[in-house]
Amino acid sequence: MARTDDVRECSIARTLEIVGSKWTLLAVRELLLGSHRFDEIAQHTGAPRDILTARLRALEEHGLVERRPYCEHPPRHEYHLTQLGQSLAPVVHVLRQWGDDHLAGPAGPPVAFRHSCGEAFHAAVACDACGRPAATADLTQV
Repeated sequence: MARTDDVRECSIARTLEIVGSKWTLLAVRELLLGSHRFDEIAQHTGAPRDILTARLRALEEHGLVERRPYCEHPPRHEYHLTQLGQSLAPVVHVLRQWGDDHLAGPAGPPVAFRHSCGEAFHAAVACDACGRPAATADLTQV
């Protein structure tokens, strides 16, 4: 059994506390793809309504999502990613790429994306300073 002083403090763990559930990331995916109304998000994710409600509220509480009214009677809101929520886009792209590369099966990925340059989009992690792909072997903890 690991002692608590042996547990590595990590930003990954903190992030997963907020976005680490399937329904949360799928809701973020839908918001990135332009679905903003609850029924659209529920339909495209397959999330149970009560769970989706809880996930969207948590995202709102953490500042990743904001609700915007679109109907007064009855009161209805759309969900939009804040700048903080938008900053999850690279994470979603890399997760999709990993699934496309390793889980797509013989039929291939279910969805393909094209970049504005006209080429097929393939997500990759690169060093912001030099632009080279970031391999774990190239990283040093400081």
